[in-house]
Amino acid sequence: MKTARIFKQYLLITAGCGMYALGFCWCCQPNYLNVGGFTGVAQVLNATFPVLPVGSVTLALNVPLFLLGWKFLGRQALAGSLYAVALSSLMIDGLNLYMDFQPMDPILACLYGGLLYGVAFGVMLRQGATTGGTELAARLLKLKMESLPIGNICLVIDLAVICGYALTFGGVQQALYSVVTLYISTFMMDRVVYGGSAAKMAYIISRRHEDITRELLAQDRGVTLLEGVGAYSGERTEVLLCAFSRSYVIPLKKLVQRIDPDAFVIVCDAHEILGEGFGVYEPGGL
Repeated sequence: MKTARIFKQYLLITAGCGMYALGFCWCCQPNYLNVGGFTGVAQVLNATFPVLPVGSVTLALNVPLFLLGWKFLGRQALAGSLYAVALSSLMIDGLNLYMDFQPMDPILACLYGGLLYGVAFGVMLRQGATTGGTELAARLLKLKMESLPIGNICLVIDLAVICGYALTFGGVQQALYSVVTLYISTFMMDRVVYGGSAAKMAYIISRRHEDITRELLAQDRGVTLLEGVGAYSGERTEVLLCAFSRSYVIPLKKLVQRIDPDAFVIVCDAHEILGEGFGVYEPGGL
């Protein structure tokens, strides 16, 4: 069972590395879009010294950061990242060696590059791996700034690299396109990383709250009763609080509508839900 889990983990990391390398070689590099992080630094060095391959330079730049990660995150946490950094670097150099990707429309490059990057980063982060650079630095910083989404931390670091790229080469237009790519990748990363934990929650106010509660419990849904008082009528009532997955939104509405068509229902997004039946918080995690 453990072997199957590890095999699945590294299979997903491999897929993430492939998407990352494809996004860089197909969308970003031919269009001179800087992607931030150590890969972005490697782009600058490669533009200055073409003899230096982007993948190999990225791998070399990651060594000091991995030494820090080894100390603060532990050897087990970095095993997947070491594999991801090495494989993604080899894939980038391999694609550049055997494929000649041509520039495309900059908007398409931003959209598809950001999409591939974001999904790749998110998949790898969910498997406890990173491509080093920004993502590993973000995980280290998140140990001190637990409340910040990891995508936002990556965004700040990458913006700094992109600004340095613009100042070095005066490529303001490419830098602006790079920011668009970065925003899309950050958005997609957070959706992949937190999407499985994101859910819905509903507040239900009804005179038939007992019947609604009974039906929800029969469907194995957790319900919390909150005491409420109508500000206008002064009438006391019970407010039902229920957390559930996105797929249960329509069944919940139908259930309440069937029991009490006059019920007052508020459905809102829950960024993350922890506890029985949902996720578990892990210090130092995402």
